[in-house]
Amino acid sequence: MPTPHHSPNHSPHPSPRRRSLLGSALAALLTAVAVCAGDAAARVFPYGSRHRSINDLGNQFVPFHAHLWDLLHGRAEGGLLFNWRSGYGTSLLPDLGTYLASPFAILVGLFPRADIDLAVYAVTVLKTAAAAAAMAWLLRTQRRGPWWAAGLLGASYALCGWSVIEASYNPMWLDGLIAFPLLCLTGEWALRGRRMVLAPLVVAVCWTANFYTAYMATLGAALVLLVRVVLTREGVRTRVAVIARAAGTTLLGIALAAPVLVPLFLSSGQAYPGWAKEFRPVSWADFFARLLPGTYSFSSPAVFVGTGTLLLVAALPFHRAAPARTRLWWAGLTVAVALSLQWAPTHLAWHLFATPNGSPYRQTFVLAGIAVIAAWTGLAAGPPRPPALAAGAGVLAAAVLWAHGSTLVTTGGYVLFAGGLVSAGAAWWALRHRRLVLPAAGLLAAVLLAQAAATTAYGHKGKLGGLDDYPSWGPGHTARAEALAGAEGWPAYRTDPSRPALSGNDPLLLGGEGGSYYSSHTPAVFTHTMVALGAGWTSRGRNVQSIDNPVTDALFAVGARLQPDGTVRRAEVPPLVTTRPPGAPVSYGESPFANQELLLGARVYEDPLAPGTCRAGTEAYLWAPEYNATARLADGPAFRLNGNAPRNRAALQPMGVSRGPSSALVFDAAPPPRWTLSCLDRARLDTAVAALRASAATSLRVGSSQIRADLPEGATGTAVLSVPAIAGWTCNGRPAGAHLGLVALPLDGRTTTLACSFRPPGLIPGTLAAGAALVVLGGLALGRRQRT
Repeated sequence: MPTPHHSPNHSPHPSPRRRSLLGSALAALLTAVAVCAGDAAARVFPYGSRHRSINDLGNQFVPFHAHLWDLLHGRAEGGLLFNWRSGYGTSLLPDLGTYLASPFAILVGLFPRADIDLAVYAVTVLKTAAAAAAMAWLLRTQRRGPWWAAGLLGASYALCGWSVIEASYNPMWLDGLIAFPLLCLTGEWALRGRRMVLAPLVVAVCWTANFYTAYMATLGAALVLLVRVVLTREGVRTRVAVIARAAGTTLLGIALAAPVLVPLFLSSGQAYPGWAKEFRPVSWADFFARLLPGTYSFSSPAVFVGTGTLLLVAALPFHRAAPARTRLWWAGLTVAVALSLQWAPTHLAWHLFATPNGSPYRQTFVLAGIAVIAAWTGLAAGPPRPPALAAGAGVLAAAVLWAHGSTLVTTGGYVLFAGGLVSAGAAWWALRHRRLVLPAAGLLAAVLLAQAAATTAYGHKGKLGGLDDYPSWGPGHTARAEALAGAEGWPAYRTDPSRPALSGNDPLLLGGEGGSYYSSHTPAVFTHTMVALGAGWTSRGRNVQSIDNPVTDALFAVGARLQPDGTVRRAEVPPLVTTRPPGAPVSYGESPFANQELLLGARVYEDPLAPGTCRAGTEAYLWAPEYNATARLADGPAFRLNGNAPRNRAALQPMGVSRGPSSALVFDAAPPPRWTLSCLDRARLDTAVAALRASAATSLRVGSSQIRADLPEGATGTAVLSVPAIAGWTCNGRPAGAHLGLVALPLDGRTTTLACSFRPPGLIPGTLAAGAALVVLGGLALGRRQRT
């Protein structure tokens, strides 16, 4: 019988590249299964009736992805530079760079729009799985070792506590989870002098996808490369050459991302300031508690990466099969990064020198990644011997005992940790026996899946118990969206989803061109203008609400406003461009009623006849920004005002039509220190609106980021565009001015056309930087081709 012949392409043993692919595939599969199993166990969407969209996920990220869906399908008002839907017109490019620039984000376009929540969930799972695959590939690139072990460790990285608890509801943070192993991979290429053209492109994608976590990932990757250089290269010149290559490719990649990054950074500087908070490190008991599965907190570092991985890390210093120098550097780096999380100066360095609003340990994923790399470094030298495993188990036991005083630990977490530690120890020991490799690998996978799924489910319990949640798309959303679509009249007038809102970004989620807007880039000029006119806010001024008021509707050309009962209130309003007569410069005062009249150019409110009583037939409006209870007219329904300062500010509240003395204002709790009741005379408002319409633009054309209007002949004074005067507007060839917070252009009696366009500040310099980087990159590619 002839001997079987195996060609190189049909080897019974997979090639190293195929093994790496297998490891990455295993990592992605285990990660997806663990995340979905944990979500199903918690009975959250899409596996149960419990909402998944807590806090910013439902308030920001799902609506922004809905707007991306509209952009992809040609149904959005605006384009990539400007967003006509939110905040009565605002810059979109910074929001794209912050929330939607990930290559995964465009996948939402494959789903029906009504399934936007499912689309965002699918993207979240895919991102987490991609992070696992990228880490597994990196491990196999750094050192050869069992492909299945690389897959397990890659999954343990992607399933770290930070990922399944914090980043799972901040989908853009998951881009940082992917970026860390990818940026470490570019470091490996610099170490070996390979792929010097591809590396900047990888950096550019990472920084474009989410610059914030990419910055942290870049710092972590630089530390990893430093250790790799020290351990694998000799001589100052050789080491400096590697670091120079890595720095050069990183800077080139960041420059390639500059068309997004520069406008984003400038927009952040013009945004309404967020919450400033001084960093205070957590106790070491809380720190060590987060090594356990089944813990929850947004104020401590969720370092959990699976007990099997933690055991390898703890055993590394005692693992004599690995060189002492290797053990010292990798164990030292892991400890140093852990300590850096707790020290204020390094904490600030990790977070771009500003303590974040919310979770103060957003860099935890870098520590998880370095721990996984350290674990792989030890395992690649051979399975740890029993003495090393016993010593590592002792270190973990000491940490867990220290955590005993923390309120974060749970009985279930202890049980999962103890069972996982025993199982993982037995499995790593069994690897020394070839016949036991398969069952050992299966046991390690089972431990990881059980612990990660339990941590995911427990995290949902904590989030749903302590944070706001928002409903997934349902019949109520559909009804509102259809009502808005039926009333649409853009650009002749705006349609506003109004209040009460389903999210902080209802115009993006439901449609229309409303006043509400919630973003990290909410412009300060917009917040100040809307608040001066009576708007409420949450999130300390970054989540500005629409104003349910006919005067501001006239000022912002809102011709249709959705009502709480699903009907639409319509009104004759001036167009987007109006004119104001000549006069001295004016500024807002404290009263929103006086401010509205100032912008309108007419008196439309009257004072109450007596304290808290409007004249019969007028409409009562209450301004009580710090009031946090219900108020009503004595013969009318109660209205809730949400004035929990400084986080929330109550909006100007319509109270209904007054019937005279029987409609006196009643506070259902102690009256606030400052409040004003004012009475709107509709007849006066109709007259004022008619006057504005008579002197307004005679025709109007609106593009994705520009507007052109024909003005009445001989118009003087000021042309006013009912759009917040954010930086980036030019009108008739020069930077636009401002009139009481809105875009404006002085008129000289000869101007008959108003042509305004918007370009995000920094777009041109960013584009030039990217162009220069492309030239350099092209030169590098040409040089390498000539050398080969």
